[in-house]
Amino acid sequence: CYSVGTGFPTLTLPSVPCRSLALGQQYSSLGSQPILCGSIPGLVPKQLRFCRNYIEIMPSVAEGVKLGIQECQHQFRGRRWNCTTIDDSLAIFGPVLDKATRESAFVHAIASAGVAFAVTRSCAEGTSTICGCDSHHKGPPGDGWKWGGCSEDADFGVLVSREFADARENRPDARSAMNRHNNEAGRTTILDHMHLKCKCHGLSGSCEVKTCWWAQPDFRAIGDYLKDKYDSASEMVVEKHRESRGWVETLRAKYALFKPPTERDLVYYENSPNFCEPNPETGSFGTRDRTCNVTSHGIDGCDLLCCGRGHNTRTEKRKEKCHCIFHWCCYVSCQECIRVYDVHTCK
Repeated sequence: CYSVGTGFPTLTLPSVPCRSLALGQQYSSLGSQPILCGSIPGLVPKQLRFCRNYIEIMPSVAEGVKLGIQECQHQFRGRRWNCTTIDDSLAIFGPVLDKATRESAFVHAIASAGVAFAVTRSCAEGTSTICGCDSHHKGPPGDGWKWGGCSEDADFGVLVSREFADARENRPDARSAMNRHNNEAGRTTILDHMHLKCKCHGLSGSCEVKTCWWAQPDFRAIGDYLKDKYDSASEMVVEKHRESRGWVETLRAKYALFKPPTERDLVYYENSPNFCEPNPETGSFGTRDRTCNVTSHGIDGCDLLCCGRGHNTRTEKRKEKCHCIFHWCCYVSCQECIRVYDVHTCK
């Protein structure tokens, strides 16, 4: 029962059931009328206080989760589970994220990273009065360059993500421990990928002087990295311990011979469904009618994506620009061609 929500001024977000970082269809209301933090269902008191105290950055929080969902759909576009969303449900992924699977691990990591990324970028762009450029991690300049521009304050973005996204993960159970770990893994990825970005100054781009600043990478790089972590995620087992506050659940690596997971690795402790057939209990939509790659031997190929059921092939005509010519100066003229493609879909 995880909730990610935002107050005004731009976005209405629902509560999100069962510890997922998913959001509902209210994302389509970007730019709509403002709402009050208290009208967002499902916020725990800590999230509600955060929303009210930092109302300026809440649109960036929401935009960050949206960014995470979009990246999830890109990374899994050729998988049996392709990060499908449900428009008419508060839990936008349905019940898929109810279990402690690799998919849940990835969604928590990419959404937490998205929040940190969007808040950091928003602060550097000057959209909020409570944050701005980073002046703490500059150090001495290097040979041939000096500090300039606006270094992005990723530490602040990570702090916002941690305070808001982890607000409900304070229970002494295994799922909260898993969510906290994967949330932090996503945020750590942002910090690890910070790099110097420079701009040349001088006559005709001679680069006599370079000014540099700390910058985040493209979010696609974050998605690629976390997708690799999904593929190599560590399977855990749940252990119970008796403490003064009662029973506490912790996670331990299932296989002692393997290297234990670090803070940068994703962890899970329940197996995923195969996602081959529709199943409302697991949230699987199946792979029938999904487009597959007939030449691929990977998971996006027709053999694996279609789960051995075979595939159908049809021809499809598409209008495309062709025979383009550049005219001096300065425009391009093109003809319109009709090309025929074979489209392969799972039976």
